[in-house]
Amino acid sequence: MDKPSTKFPFQSLATMEEAGVAHLSQEHEEDQGRSVPQNLVDNGCIDMWGRIADKWTTGGWKASPFIIANEVAERLAFFAVSVNMVQYLTMEMRQSLPAAVTHVSNWIGAAYILTLLGAFLADSYLGRFLTIISFSCIYAAGMIMLTLLASIHGLHPGPCEAKECPDQATGGQTAFLYLALALIALGTGGIKPCVSSFGADQFDESDPREAHSKYAFFNWFFFAINMGALLGITLLIYLQAEKGWVWGFAVPTATMILSMAVLAAGARYYRYQKPKGSPFTRFLQVIVAAVRNHLEGAKIENERTFLYEARTRESIINGAPKLAYTSQYRFLDKAALQTDQEKQANTSPWRLCTVTQVEEMKSFIRVLPVWASTIAFAICFAQNTTFFISQAAIMDRSMGPNFEIPAGSVPVFGSINALLLVPIYERYIVPFLRGRTGHRRGITSLQRMGLGLAVSVMAMAAGALVEAKRRNHPNPSGVSVFSLFPQNFLMGMAEVFTYVGQLEFFYDEATDGTRSISSAMFLSEIGIGSWLNTALVKIVGGATGGQQKGWFRQSLNDSRLDYYYWVLAAINAVNFMVYLTVACNYKSKNAGPDGVTDDQTQARLGGQFQVKGSQDNN
Repeated sequence: MDKPSTKFPFQSLATMEEAGVAHLSQEHEEDQGRSVPQNLVDNGCIDMWGRIADKWTTGGWKASPFIIANEVAERLAFFAVSVNMVQYLTMEMRQSLPAAVTHVSNWIGAAYILTLLGAFLADSYLGRFLTIISFSCIYAAGMIMLTLLASIHGLHPGPCEAKECPDQATGGQTAFLYLALALIALGTGGIKPCVSSFGADQFDESDPREAHSKYAFFNWFFFAINMGALLGITLLIYLQAEKGWVWGFAVPTATMILSMAVLAAGARYYRYQKPKGSPFTRFLQVIVAAVRNHLEGAKIENERTFLYEARTRESIINGAPKLAYTSQYRFLDKAALQTDQEKQANTSPWRLCTVTQVEEMKSFIRVLPVWASTIAFAICFAQNTTFFISQAAIMDRSMGPNFEIPAGSVPVFGSINALLLVPIYERYIVPFLRGRTGHRRGITSLQRMGLGLAVSVMAMAAGALVEAKRRNHPNPSGVSVFSLFPQNFLMGMAEVFTYVGQLEFFYDEATDGTRSISSAMFLSEIGIGSWLNTALVKIVGGATGGQQKGWFRQSLNDSRLDYYYWVLAAINAVNFMVYLTVACNYKSKNAGPDGVTDDQTQARLGGQFQVKGSQDNN
């Protein structure tokens, strides 16, 4: 904190101008004279040689195809394993259906919760590209172990013979399996929060054309996820059904290794954001400084109260621009309240923080209610790899006299929906809505998320109706698997709106130093949803009579899965109303004091605050 300070008043921008900040405009004019050439990016990104990235030779759609292709290959591998895992645990490892569903939910939950670890390492120390490559190696090691598990007879129970099956897997066999799954979960946790942010980094938001392309990238990135899922749950699931578990795991393993090669091939075209240090350390400094100053009697008395900011073009956060002041969470402003004693000597950030540092934490806190009010959707999403697959496994999956659809391929109904809807949405719906709303994306990211949450309620209601009809059929196992189309189709539609809306929202509302952490936040919802699904299954099962008399029994035909789907529909309906309240009261980070946007704030300050990020009010 040895940099000279720039003081500015607490609330009123007009007062700020009256308080003698003309020298700020002068500094800005000098900076303008030293502005970077037009062919260089203005967002702090560098190329692989450490130079400021050139727009003509790096980033944009020159770099994005490598990232999108990598996502297709990685998602293909993950979905090929995840949708098959319940069957593998029940058929090969001899686990009960409730136990297998619980273990798979816990595993998927851990994979997405670990995104917080990967995001922390990317933002703080490694950078996004190096984090992706490093954790891909861990992921590949887990896939190799899974292939060995299926290949070596001593690592799994023997096959069933003469209607008799060996006992459950031994402790050593189970430990080997769980270690493989743990490595895959850890690898996923490192990769997932970085890939979408790394792709968005390839577009300079200060360039209007590139800023518009960034939102198209989010849609095509989601398209890539579903393309990988489609290939994984069709071709690879069919390969596993025809050739066995060894091929079913070996091919995804090779695909995962291929994804690493594809990503590395584009290294010369990428734009790289330098790590900006630990955001959690900066958050803790703000809390400590605010509490310390509060206990020492510091007060924000009026609009002429001055707060501390570094007197440099960029903030003290490595490579990050300054952020405009916002009036929310005013208690945290005490962390930047400068006393007379602090003017006389260098001050530790544990006593005095900059406005930018305080605003970074405010941006993080601001999105927490939105994050919390979309977790219930993840419980519905968890059904894709658990009960939806279990339903398909006991239904009529014949498609013609000589072909049977693998149970793990049933989520294709949702993936096809996403593959069709994304191009249609981008090509036709966005321009149509833009002409009527005036919003550059047709509808805001918050509106898009809300639409997805509403559709998820319909998906669970459809699932309940279909399951009740199937269970009451004279031959429940003879009902066609195509009866599951409505619930899968609606869940696919809900995912298109919610997931892409979350990609846009959490990237836009994050600061430069918290982009990976912000992406990990919404991805962690999938993990929390999986764990909540596990807990809910146990609670509901226990409350309704256990495995003997309850809603979840060893046989799905004897269970009451339709009741459980109605419970999920009710939970998500209530959650949707909560989300509407949160979304309607949300204030974007791009709305400064007095309700003006960052563009207006910057103009009124003579351009001193270099606010990066979307001007979308979400």
